[in-house]
Amino acid sequence: MMAQSPLSPISPSSILARFQSNGQHTCFHGRHIAPQIYAGLDGTNWRLMDYVARGGYQALRRVLGQLSGSDGGAAMPPEQVIAIVKESSLRGRGGAGFPAGLKWSFMPRQYDGPKYLVCNSDEGEPGTCKDRDILMFNPHIVIEGMIIAAYAMGASVGYNYIHGEIFAAYDRFEEALQQARSAGLLGDRILGSNFCFQLHAAHGFGAYVCGEETALLESLEGKKGQPRYKPPFPASFGLYGKPTTINNTETFAAVPWIIRHGGKAYLECGKPNNGGTKIFSVSGDVTLPGNYEVPMGTPFAKLLELAGGVRPGQSLKAVIPGGSSSPVLPASVIMDCTLDYDSIAKAGSMLGSGAVIVLDDSRCMVKSLQRLCHFYSHESCGQCTPCREGTGWMSKIVDRIENGQGLPEDLALLDSVAENIQGRTICALGDAAVMPVRAMLKHFRHEFDHHVAHKTCVVPAYV
Repeated sequence: MMAQSPLSPISPSSILARFQSNGQHTCFHGRHIAPQIYAGLDGTNWRLMDYVARGGYQALRRVLGQLSGSDGGAAMPPEQVIAIVKESSLRGRGGAGFPAGLKWSFMPRQYDGPKYLVCNSDEGEPGTCKDRDILMFNPHIVIEGMIIAAYAMGASVGYNYIHGEIFAAYDRFEEALQQARSAGLLGDRILGSNFCFQLHAAHGFGAYVCGEETALLESLEGKKGQPRYKPPFPASFGLYGKPTTINNTETFAAVPWIIRHGGKAYLECGKPNNGGTKIFSVSGDVTLPGNYEVPMGTPFAKLLELAGGVRPGQSLKAVIPGGSSSPVLPASVIMDCTLDYDSIAKAGSMLGSGAVIVLDDSRCMVKSLQRLCHFYSHESCGQCTPCREGTGWMSKIVDRIENGQGLPEDLALLDSVAENIQGRTICALGDAAVMPVRAMLKHFRHEFDHHVAHKTCVVPAYV
């Protein structure tokens, strides 16, 4: 028997080659609009010296009063940093869209014990792949953002909880952390100041539910990743029972630009109540799938154009605008939308994580829902009975309909099960499982009726 050759080392060139071979464009395509996080990246310039050459850690130096020349001066008061982030209208990029500056202000200032900062890099939402590109190709922007956030909130220790199935990104972030420590950017007396902050990487285990912040905290503490009851909220009782603030990877990555250019400038990059740029992971039936960073408020039609439009010979049927848990929108609705939290909410869905899943007219919506229901049934942690039992029931009902065994009463039963899950669970996974079901039934009921009545798909040739 021939000896097995050792595994090839992971390198930027090998990663780029893998993306190019399967047609994925990730974030190196040059079709972003006014990028802030992906700006200047080529897959190889991720190290500390590269980041510094792009202006990296200047925001931290400004906050700590370590800049020389006209930009120098005294350290910013923590309250001023929070005020700038509030002015920017930066909203959490993990899915909920909660104002980041307001969230930071919840951290108790007078508490004299340890306070923690946590980055949620547990990117498990189907269709979402933006954060892993940030961690792989611009990790120092996350580190700098977390240091600034820790300074603003008085946190002394931070953790980046990284999804358990992206080992290369974890290794890359660990290497970036070591670079930052060696340069005096992490640890005791950062850049000669009195501010001390320790930052560590933590590896998850691939559970979707650990994207929920309290389940993440449980996992970080070494326990089974299951959501906690709220209240108390993490700001008062978080990691190890201490005050904790949790933000998404992209949220922290936006902070250095905000500090360097000002909250007003960031707000003006987007639209009122929706500041800055947003990274959208465009997948599905498009010619050029990949990550696209564009200003908040960009028309969906423009994003679709950047992604090369739908596949040749097909037309747009529907779009899931914010990851698999966001309600599907038909083409007639989404084409009139701009990509911001308020516009998408008004249309009846959610911007969520920014994972835009495009479905053309070759797609059977029953088959699509079958896949989503199977995912949520598999990923339910089992803690809440409505979710544990209900997601399985929904999956079985949709399986039955898709396989030509649907009964006339199945659609009413499916809607009833969904209604009995929604709003009745500790965390939002139950709601996430329900929203695709109810939206599919609302907008594409005729396809489900056809499956039940004719035992076949209304789409002539599903691919």
